[in-house]
Amino acid sequence: MSATTDAKPSAERDERILRTSPLRKLLGRPELGSVVGALAVFVFFALTADSFLRASSLSTVLYAASTIGIMAVPVALLMIGGEFDLSAGVMVTTSALVSSMFSYQMTANVWVGVGVSLLVTLAIGAFNGFMLTRTGLPSFIITLGTFLMLTGMNLGFTKLIDGTVSTKTIADMEGFPSAREVFASTFTVGGVAVKITIVWWLALVAVASWILLRTRAGNWIFAVGGNKDAARAVGVPVNKTKIGLYMGVAFGAWVAGQHLLFSYDVVQSGEGVGNELTYIIAAVIGGCLITGGYGSAIGSAVGALLFGMTSKGIVFAEWNPDWFKFFLGAMLLLATLLNAWVRKRAEATK
Repeated sequence: MSATTDAKPSAERDERILRTSPLRKLLGRPELGSVVGALAVFVFFALTADSFLRASSLSTVLYAASTIGIMAVPVALLMIGGEFDLSAGVMVTTSALVSSMFSYQMTANVWVGVGVSLLVTLAIGAFNGFMLTRTGLPSFIITLGTFLMLTGMNLGFTKLIDGTVSTKTIADMEGFPSAREVFASTFTVGGVAVKITIVWWLALVAVASWILLRTRAGNWIFAVGGNKDAARAVGVPVNKTKIGLYMGVAFGAWVAGQHLLFSYDVVQSGEGVGNELTYIIAAVIGGCLITGGYGSAIGSAVGALLFGMTSKGIVFAEWNPDWFKFFLGAMLLLATLLNAWVRKRAEATK
């Protein structure tokens, strides 16, 4: 038999050159389940809440989703890499506190405080990643420790420096108007007010999707989340990848923290506790697996959008907001089950 004849069956069996049907591609998308759930929730509230479809209401929904989505995106990448960060919620508050107190105490342009806050927040993220890779302890333990330390430091330093549990206003300081434009402004599109956080959110989703799908770093993230030992064996810089992912979460916390500060002028030191679970849930609803190695940035955005639609849809429908947590738990369970079913179907069609 000729070499040409031998090569033909081999080529036909090579998965890299086999055509993939659109259905198989669709079933293989991690965010499929969350998209189906988001469409169902949208239709549900469109039918039950008269004001839900108004442009101003949808803008409010997007704003609520963006405040979660800014953090859900880097948290999703971290989960794809196989790790958690329980300090993400209070890190947002830490970022805002550092920016505010440094600017006020040093009587400096608030942009100096913003820059110092970025450095401090990135250092916290690097600390989480460094401790994880050096000690080999589970990320649950490492970041739980950071969560407790930051919670105490936020309260302790705020009381020590400002004498109360909240910071002093910096609204009259130099640089505040321009910083507010960047982190907490509102602009108009077609007569509808749109918050700048929506732009930050969409930009982070775009950058994260590009990293995951178009760069070598994206391959590293999936590899270390799937099997870090196998990834290390083929030359993937596992430690650097994990530290980078934690610093990505820190960057998201910095953006969210500056929005918190420049929206309200002052910061309450006890804020942020419990928000880390919201970010993780949004990522899980969006298709990220608890075990790592699977998920997408777009899915985390859809998960955040589900949060926004549910939290505001209940208000627009004039229901008791106490039911929000019930709907949240139901969405988490249904999305997880649907994601598991979709993944099994995708594997069965390979």
